[in-house]
Amino acid sequence: MDQSDKYYLSYRQIHETVKELAGRIEAVGFDPDVIVAIGTGGFIPARILKTFINRPVYAVGISYYGLDNVPTATPQTIQWIDEVERKLAGKRVLLVDEVDDSRVTLEYCLKELLGHKPKEIAVVVLHNKNKKKRGSLPEEIRHYFAGREMEDRWICYPWDAEDIASHEEQSKATV
Repeated sequence: MDQSDKYYLSYRQIHETVKELAGRIEAVGFDPDVIVAIGTGGFIPARILKTFINRPVYAVGISYYGLDNVPTATPQTIQWIDEVERKLAGKRVLLVDEVDDSRVTLEYCLKELLGHKPKEIAVVVLHNKNKKKRGSLPEEIRHYFAGREMEDRWICYPWDAEDIASHEEQSKATV
């Protein structure tokens, strides 16, 4: 994969996108009781979102990618925190992830969360890839917020960078 097949994003770009998303969430009147971050990609966006929407952040871990970053049909890693589930009943939950790629991660998490009888769930992703999705959002989900609509290219987030200086330089060239 050459550089033209990738988006490089800076922390500043991420922060500005999250701030904009917080404004959009407030504008529609969704007032969450808790934020649930999907790890690992949703951890940092969820924490930034907490700056604008001061709510507790809980975390779950799920990955449909192997160690080689190749997508898989079944989850490779699942970390579901049982004690958190008991705290979700009757609550408005804001589920956060970095990217809506195939949608299977969101679908899995939403089905799990809905099983714990929250009052309402909204979804926030930094980036939605414009492509056919393998997964779907349950009909109970009334609010879906995507910070940016993107072509189907690999997204390089700053928290994955081994050389942050080089990453920041590459992010300046990303449109």
